[in-house]
Amino acid sequence: MKLPASAGKKARLEIIPMIDTMFFLLVFFMIATLSMTMQQGLPVNLPASSTATGDIPNEVSLTLTDNGGLFFNKAPIAVPDIAPRLQQLLREQEHPSVIINADKAVPHGRVIEVMDAVRTTGITAMAIATKPGR
Repeated sequence: MKLPASAGKKARLEIIPMIDTMFFLLVFFMIATLSMTMQQGLPVNLPASSTATGDIPNEVSLTLTDNGGLFFNKAPIAVPDIAPRLQQLLREQEHPSVIINADKAVPHGRVIEVMDAVRTTGITAMAIATKPGR
């Protein structure tokens, strides 16, 4: 007795599980990148300004937080130590610029104190960071 030859099933490549896996990886890396970005910055609630521009090169960032902290490019620093650090920068670069990121809860006198420390070094390119809007 002869058995009929059955036609073998043709192999198929299922693409749906591959799409699911790629979507999962995409979402995972997006969330991982966002969490890294949040950890690199200092949390400061900037005041709003309708004339804010973003065309100033950011070479040095001085950040004043609402709890009284002062940071030189994300490293803690005291006001008397600002001038020596900026003088060292002046020896390395011809015209550096300084951005002051002050929380809107920081007293005005504290911002002026930091600005005076910057001006004593001879740096004239200075700006106060604000967020756009109003």
